[in-house]
Amino acid sequence: QVQLVESGGGLVQAGGSLRLSCAASGGIVGIHDVGWYRQVPGKQRELVADITRGRGGRRNYADSVKGRFTISRDNAKNTVDLQMNSLKAEDTAVYYCNLKNIGYPSYEFWGQGTQVTVSS
Repeated sequence: QVQLVESGGGLVQAGGSLRLSCAASGGIVGIHDVGWYRQVPGKQRELVADITRGRGGRRNYADSVKGRFTISRDNAKNTVDLQMNSLKAEDTAVYYCNLKNIGYPSYEFWGQGTQVTVSS
């Protein structure tokens, strides 16, 4: 069973930075697609950024965070981080770590989420 544990959320002023970290156990981040999603009450969960599996990996970002957020993967530590700079009030949400296999068998796992609040 894969477990994903997020950390690093909190309260920050607009323009500030936060770094989220996701520690995976029971699954290897380097051979899965991994990413960060976020959700606000009343809205669907949306992709923030992800990295495809394999060496290097292709990074994909939501338009709203391009140039401000950076996703990275540390295969030695089995972690996936999200560096968030120039935070805006609209970045306020619960952020979730995701690990998935889109091949056969397909599966995905979610972390419990970490709250990020940006005050304006």
